[in-house]
Amino acid sequence: MKNRAQASDTRDHGGDLDRAVARYGGTRAGWSDLSTGINPFPYPIPDLPHESWTALPDQGALDQLITAARSFWHVPDGAGILPVPGASAAIALIPLLAPPGRVHIPGPTYNEHSASFTSAGWSLAPDATATDASVHVHPNNPDGTRWQHSDITGQLRIIDESFCDVMPERTLIDAATTPGTLILKSFGKFWGLAGLRLGFVIGDPALLAHLSRLLGPWAVAGPALHIGRAALQDNTWATQTREQLAAQSTRLDTLMTAKSAALVGGTPLFRLYRVDRAADWQDRLARHHIWSRVFPYNQTWLRLGLPDAAGWHRIQDALA
Repeated sequence: MKNRAQASDTRDHGGDLDRAVARYGGTRAGWSDLSTGINPFPYPIPDLPHESWTALPDQGALDQLITAARSFWHVPDGAGILPVPGASAAIALIPLLAPPGRVHIPGPTYNEHSASFTSAGWSLAPDATATDASVHVHPNNPDGTRWQHSDITGQLRIIDESFCDVMPERTLIDAATTPGTLILKSFGKFWGLAGLRLGFVIGDPALLAHLSRLLGPWAVAGPALHIGRAALQDNTWATQTREQLAAQSTRLDTLMTAKSAALVGGTPLFRLYRVDRAADWQDRLARHHIWSRVFPYNQTWLRLGLPDAAGWHRIQDALA
């Protein structure tokens, strides 16, 4: 993986299924959206108390969610936890926590980090030399690169672990007690409930207090507090889901490599392949109403998330 800064003027994303439907026809319900890395086997939503919808989120429910998060991620003593309305909300605000300087963001990677930092007046540094901040997506999106503690530099140190819950043994959570460090966790990816808009920032308590002030009161909705707590306490579901995702990603690799696609990397939630012409592959899949992810900076990379149980026959037909 090349150690270079991600360009800040390309904020392309997966999940743009409306564009695919407009071009290729059909309805959203008739498509398999594999352009994201969201778990297609979501956590079952528990029964919710009526007041979670009708009352402002209360401190007791927030505290219970934080306790569940501390236990699930084995957050070390001395590190704070701030629930947020999706990891993206935190990504947009984190550059405001320190005076603008030079930030190192090894890429290519999730492009909202560089966009947020440059929008806040930071400059992107091509390497870690004399930088004030760093962002490491761990494991990286889209190629799955894993980072080490020695890679993390700067006074403001961001570790984005949005996809790390599929490989908890690789977490860098013990860095959360290092001053200036913030670790991001996304609830929508592993638990498959992206629409809930729930995330967590773990680390330096002073930075979390500043971030909390920027977010304002009642940042996380009442239903998210209850669903998040139930999911974080369900270790049996988490273990079974990791096994299921690993098996499904292997199945996808078998199908794709049989058609001359080369595995570049990824995680059990998404796979990155090298193909002759990624745009042609995307078009081929889209004609079978399967939406995939291609990248403006690499014409041979094709990224696929996992289909749900009903989507496998569609992939097999498209690759036949």
